[in-house]
Amino acid sequence: MAEYHPQDLDKKWQAHWATTNAFEVTEDYSKPKYYCLEMFAYPSGYAHVGHVRNYIIGDVVARLKRLQGYNVLHPFGWDAFGLPAENAAIKLGIHPETSTLDNIAHMKGQLQRLGISYAWGRELATCMPDYYRWNQWLFTRMFERGLAYRRRSTVNWCPSCNTVLANEQVIDGACWRCGSMVTQKDLEQWFFRITAYAEDLLEAANGLTKWPEKVLTMQRNWIGRSEGARVKFPIQGTDGSIEVFTTRIDTIYGATFVMLAPEHALVSAFANESADPKVLLDQAQRFRGQDRSGRMTGEVAKEGFFTGRFAINPFTGRPVPIWVANYVLGEYGTGAVMAVPAHDERDFEFARKYDLPIVPVVRPASTDKPEGLSPQDTDKPEGLSPQDADRPAPDPAHMTGATSNDGILINSGPYDGMDSEAARKAITEEAEQRGIGDGTVQYRLKDWGISRQRYWGTPIPMIHCPVDGVVAVPDEQLPVTLPKITEFSGKGDSPLAGVPEFVNVTCPKCGGPARRETDTMDTFVDSSWYFYRFADSHNDRLPFDPKKVAYWCPVDFYSGGVEHAILHLIYSRFFSRVFHDLGMVEHTEPFTHLLTQGMVLKDGAVMSKSVGNVVDPDTMVEKYGSDALRLYVMFVAPPEKEVEWNDSGLEGSFRFLARVWRAADQWRADAVATGSTPIGRDGLTAAERALRRKTHDTIRRVTLDIDVRQQMNTAVSAMMELVNELYAFTDKGERSAHAPRVAREAIESLIVMLSPFAPHTMEELWQIYGHSEGLIAASWPAFDAEIARAEEIEIPVQVNGKLRGHVTVAPGMPDPELEKLALADSNVQAHVAGKTIKKVVIVKDRLVSIVVG
Repeated sequence: MAEYHPQDLDKKWQAHWATTNAFEVTEDYSKPKYYCLEMFAYPSGYAHVGHVRNYIIGDVVARLKRLQGYNVLHPFGWDAFGLPAENAAIKLGIHPETSTLDNIAHMKGQLQRLGISYAWGRELATCMPDYYRWNQWLFTRMFERGLAYRRRSTVNWCPSCNTVLANEQVIDGACWRCGSMVTQKDLEQWFFRITAYAEDLLEAANGLTKWPEKVLTMQRNWIGRSEGARVKFPIQGTDGSIEVFTTRIDTIYGATFVMLAPEHALVSAFANESADPKVLLDQAQRFRGQDRSGRMTGEVAKEGFFTGRFAINPFTGRPVPIWVANYVLGEYGTGAVMAVPAHDERDFEFARKYDLPIVPVVRPASTDKPEGLSPQDTDKPEGLSPQDADRPAPDPAHMTGATSNDGILINSGPYDGMDSEAARKAITEEAEQRGIGDGTVQYRLKDWGISRQRYWGTPIPMIHCPVDGVVAVPDEQLPVTLPKITEFSGKGDSPLAGVPEFVNVTCPKCGGPARRETDTMDTFVDSSWYFYRFADSHNDRLPFDPKKVAYWCPVDFYSGGVEHAILHLIYSRFFSRVFHDLGMVEHTEPFTHLLTQGMVLKDGAVMSKSVGNVVDPDTMVEKYGSDALRLYVMFVAPPEKEVEWNDSGLEGSFRFLARVWRAADQWRADAVATGSTPIGRDGLTAAERALRRKTHDTIRRVTLDIDVRQQMNTAVSAMMELVNELYAFTDKGERSAHAPRVAREAIESLIVMLSPFAPHTMEELWQIYGHSEGLIAASWPAFDAEIARAEEIEIPVQVNGKLRGHVTVAPGMPDPELEKLALADSNVQAHVAGKTIKKVVIVKDRLVSIVVG
């Protein structure tokens, strides 16, 4: 054999796979199917090894499953629409289509040079009309079913550029382009009614047993189911009311003011009726411009202003002031909150800051004193029932903070003395009887706003007609394609609004003049169903053939970054339900097994072009070959863990592969000459039995590590141990005539097991060992449990929890015999002599634990 030159092998086998269409598949009902998918790539231009790690994880799984006899679908594509390409057009004058397609070509070449076993014949790019046509088709189906609708919503607005900004374009509250402070503006926007599936999305998460628990927890929290009540607070002096949602209606007697979100519709109305509307409106606008997550979490300081208006607490009958507060968000609940400062910490801080009333209405069930009171609070509180007259009185001046626990009601009229749970039910019933509220379930999850005032996205297929209103573009007129725009300023309305030949259309209903929708879709729409399109990527009649999707889907193994735990994965689950209700898929969950891989770090930071710490895989491949890079990123850490990049580790992987190459070369002539004659169990030397034992045990371990545990690093470690054993056998082993067959079994098993990690090198060795059909026709090795079993094992012996000796025995020795041997050990006897043996615990083939007293 020639010396190991991996770069030559890369070119040879990549060309072979391409010319033979080695990884292209069709539906084959005679074989079990396996759909392996990594989250497709945004074509940023250059893949670094942080990206590559995810793709290689999937490739190891896909190659294993082929060897196990599965019909494996392993496709790849491009999440090709998006803001970065449009920003590049604004800054550099490069059309988004040009930069995107150039980037796709470069990144595809990088992935092909890594030998990843993709079915490139199914490749798709979401920016192509033959893909986004079906985004539009699905949008119209959802519009027909009331799942797509239009309403006013708040967006980021740059008053200088006169344009809408994505969240990513707002940096420290300012426009990324001109630096002007960003404001909030209400525009008509399109939404998908994902809330229609909120309960199902939440409940079905319990059945996703092969998903990481942290991802499920994030999804459950994002959906955020809350049981509570909606209650109307009449606005004093009007016929109107403010509806609030609360999970603690048992505290309503302690509601001393009402807070509105600055986005609430009543804020403008109250401001316009005030003595100085501009002051109030400017304050509300300032609140709206603050970081939304910071407003919600408390990172932004709590602020508010009094509207000059009052509402009536419907249970106490007392007027309560109406305030606007920055920590109340319009999209949560009703955008209005009843403030109970004695029992909500944020309300307590706000009330303290603005000197608003604080009335405790719940005391702990285990004491006679309301929580949060100081020892000075001894006067009788107003509103207590006679039986509570001897309890300490709440003096808000001495309260140290709010208490949110359930307890016993006080200061709550007829509900005094009732526990919180019973009071919630009783007060809700009263609200329903009086027609001022009702019990309800609310979700944190909100409908998905998909409108983007951008160019580089899927045009929304709707037409605005002055006669017929909003009309869907007929299916036969799809796709609505993006016009070619030559100038991108980043200013003004949606870029599409400036293209008259795109905007001005004929209404498909009445034939009169109409205006085309100029918003484009959120790019998460593209990624929410692409996995179905891969099953039938060239269909020009439907998004996909339901029969083909029924064969391939759901996806058996899906991998990607944990940063997609919420939006992408929830949206994909939502779309699966929509397709199910359209009768196009039989399942509702798109991904059976989810793996979220860890980030690759360099110099302590996540690899990023902006940080300047990326490692180009092409550079590593040119120096060490693609197999060394593939092997290193799998060996360095478990897939779900972060990993610190180290060039020296890559060199170690190269040396290991060279070592495998030399071991195969040492035995090639003798092993090939023996053919595939079965190895008998008799006549083997101890060294030959040891190598066979190691071979079969390694097969067992590697199969478990990849197929069940997805711990690729320990699988590689096990194969390294086998190579060490093989070298020891070659150098010093006592041999018989069976030695070449024993070595061939070890080497060929190693070649097949290592091939998912290092496919180019292993294809070459497989061919050298006489297998002309290649690894695509090979089978994953099976292990014999009897051969894998050790002839003798060493078992530790403990006395009162401390190691006192070892015994060497045959595996599976009966417990009574093992106990006798352990007690007969001289060192053990020294620690049990003169003491009473109270108990002997035996863990089969693992441990003997003796308890003495």
